[in-house]
Amino acid sequence: MIRYDALDALPVRGALPALDDALEDGGSAVLVAPPGTGKTTLVPLALAGLLGGLGDGRPARRVVVAEPRRIAARAAARRMAWLLGEKVGESVGFTVRGERVVGPRTRVEVVTTGVLLQRLQRDQELAGVDVVVLDECHERHLDADTVAAFLLDVRAALRPELRLVAASATTDAAGWARLLGDAPVVAAQGVSYPVEVEWAPPVRPVRPPHGMRVDPALLTHVASVVRRALAECEGDVLCFLPGVGEIARVAGGLGDLGGRVDVLQVHGRAPAAVQDAVLSPGTGGRRRVVLATSVAESSLTVPGVRVVVDSGLAREPRVDHARGLSALTTVRASQAAGRQRAGRAGREAPGRVYRCWTEAEDARLPRFPAPEIKVADLTAFALQAACWGDPGATGLALLDPPPGGAMAAARSVLSAVGAVDAAGRATERGVRMSRLGLHPRLARALLDAAPVVGADRAAEVVALLSEEPPREYGDDLAGAWRLARRGGDAYASRWRTESRRLRSASTGLSHPPARDSDRGDGREGGPWPAGGGDDRVVALVAALTFPERLAQAQGGSYLMLNGTRADVGDGSVLRGAPWLAVAVADRPVGAGHARVRLAAVVDEETARRAAAPLHTEGDEVHWADGDVVARRVERLGAVELAVRPLKKADPGLVREALLEGLREDGFGLLRWSPDAEGLRRRLAFLRLHLGAPWPDVSDDALHARVDEWLEPELGRARRRADLARIDAGQALNRLLPWATGDAARLDELAPERIEVPSGSRIRIDYANPEQPVLAVKLQEMFGLHESPAVAGVPVLVHLLSPAGRPAAVTADLASFWKDGYKAVRAELRGRYPKHPWPEDPATAEPTRHTNARLRR
Repeated sequence: MIRYDALDALPVRGALPALDDALEDGGSAVLVAPPGTGKTTLVPLALAGLLGGLGDGRPARRVVVAEPRRIAARAAARRMAWLLGEKVGESVGFTVRGERVVGPRTRVEVVTTGVLLQRLQRDQELAGVDVVVLDECHERHLDADTVAAFLLDVRAALRPELRLVAASATTDAAGWARLLGDAPVVAAQGVSYPVEVEWAPPVRPVRPPHGMRVDPALLTHVASVVRRALAECEGDVLCFLPGVGEIARVAGGLGDLGGRVDVLQVHGRAPAAVQDAVLSPGTGGRRRVVLATSVAESSLTVPGVRVVVDSGLAREPRVDHARGLSALTTVRASQAAGRQRAGRAGREAPGRVYRCWTEAEDARLPRFPAPEIKVADLTAFALQAACWGDPGATGLALLDPPPGGAMAAARSVLSAVGAVDAAGRATERGVRMSRLGLHPRLARALLDAAPVVGADRAAEVVALLSEEPPREYGDDLAGAWRLARRGGDAYASRWRTESRRLRSASTGLSHPPARDSDRGDGREGGPWPAGGGDDRVVALVAALTFPERLAQAQGGSYLMLNGTRADVGDGSVLRGAPWLAVAVADRPVGAGHARVRLAAVVDEETARRAAAPLHTEGDEVHWADGDVVARRVERLGAVELAVRPLKKADPGLVREALLEGLREDGFGLLRWSPDAEGLRRRLAFLRLHLGAPWPDVSDDALHARVDEWLEPELGRARRRADLARIDAGQALNRLLPWATGDAARLDELAPERIEVPSGSRIRIDYANPEQPVLAVKLQEMFGLHESPAVAGVPVLVHLLSPAGRPAAVTADLASFWKDGYKAVRAELRGRYPKHPWPEDPATAEPTRHTNARLRR
């Protein structure tokens, strides 16, 4: 029996006529409805024509609702079935990975976006489907964005009658409307239960999140805010935390509430029974504290909640393309997420939200979460696009285009595992991989390991890699496999379910013998030896999944093939193994090396064969430790397998190594006589003041023109000692402007020495090209009224005492004789009485000698 009383209470009902009109007119619409209005439950039932009196005039349709999470898909199906007075699997069913509950009469099917993506790849027309509702599109999950793009392609090319609805409580409505072809935005009014905001920041500053790390002081504070909320408010408390580890820590801090309050934990890995308990009303009048990740932000109504405690943190995917290490990272939750979370407190009655940050910080938060396509590993997306027929995803209607660097990294991985050809098109093997519902790396391992170790064991290890085991399982992959086999915990249960799914999925796909070129595993030595114990099986699967993370022990740490160094924890059974196949690694805060979280001991032969495309052997000549090093090196990625000295290195490689040395250590490696250094300074002076054709002799310019001035000497050099024998001055002469004839004027324009009034020829110092310096004894400049100049630039005259110490500095001798000389004369003539100190130096005879010499 349809529960009309519950349906009548859902505010979105008032928006149904406008939604119907929009779909009839243009076939698409954006539905914006606040939390608790019924957009996830009433709208699909109405669109399917299942509401009897509430659905007069609506035709019977088959509706598919896409949810971002399995927990939301199951909960939405259960809620809709309850509203119809039926069991799940009758008019309403659901399909999530590893579980399908539908029947012959099912008209509304709730699926995850990942399931819908797989379905579209198999059946682009979506035969029999009339309407697709993309729920919670504001979360911008990659699968959801991809599904939307594919559906728009389907509407444009195959099914113009297919109706699309993008639905959310908080979203970029204008952006989605443009994406759907200027679709109308239909807004539903919610029940306006007020939610009071309480700003509850920590008393003392806490460290910002970094990687997966959250400051324990913040979690302690969150637990205290939960206690405060229980004391100040009525009803159940829903507390948002970024991940499973933080939930466990806060739950531990609330352990003493167990006698009077039920503390429940809900997340994507929670057992179905726990999820059902959270989504059902409490019993016996006991209050509940529900500790949840962002799975509780959308689609789910947690009955009885009147209070939300928001830690202000969330988890988003990130990837380091250079190192191939991808993982979730902790970030500040967006303003949109904050509104979604706060809305949970006002779904059934007035409520309150405690935000564990300041109001000033709130204004600085991002408006929306980062679109996953901008920050995540795009390997799976790139394979989906290639299988769809658009390898570059350039023709897909996406709110945000995929970053070029991330797509290039993804194509590189897909090419290495044989999923795409040289043009980026999906191979037969790539299509099989895409249908496994796995990351392409895992799909490659399953396809290639199954014929070697057996489908059952390959599926079990891949299932172990597809969801990281709990920390208590340890860091040894083989040990974790054994624990999962005999484990009775929630993880082991999920692992067994996924293992069965993968076994079935891989068995359903054909496994034609793959060529080395399209398999990507480089089995150059024939087929892999079949069989082997647990340790060999996990090592092989992990090596095939992450060949660039194979790691060799080196000096107390491990060097991965991708060049990243990693450490193994103290006391680990992995410590001391010559080679590891690393499945999971991260980089702790402030650490120079990555940290191995999950790995298998592997032998070198398996490593070599699994990473055969990374194997190279060749001559390496480079500059190291101040000289040319020439070696014959066999490498596996960044790991050197064998090295021997190279006696006759290629001259071109040697030349490049010498140039590398000159760039690193500078042109001081050459022989610079005083004349050579002087020539370079004179040329720099002329370049600054006269410009071309005088050459630029800065380091960068000399490197750019090395072929013009340092050959053939550089071509004959083989090591550092040979560089030291090259006369830099002779080489620099080649850069003089001989062709224009200006080279002959070098001594005229920038002479090494000039003659002063005493007849001495004094060297000019061009160290400062802005203004050269002439250092000369004061008495030798008597009678000179104008300062000397070179190339029209007055030199800076350093007038020296008879002892050669600076007495005065001037660029205007006439002014100095008039105004400055008297003070210098008064200070020095008593100290140097044997030297002339005339009262009028402008008319005095210049001299290099003392008074005694002058009298003679």
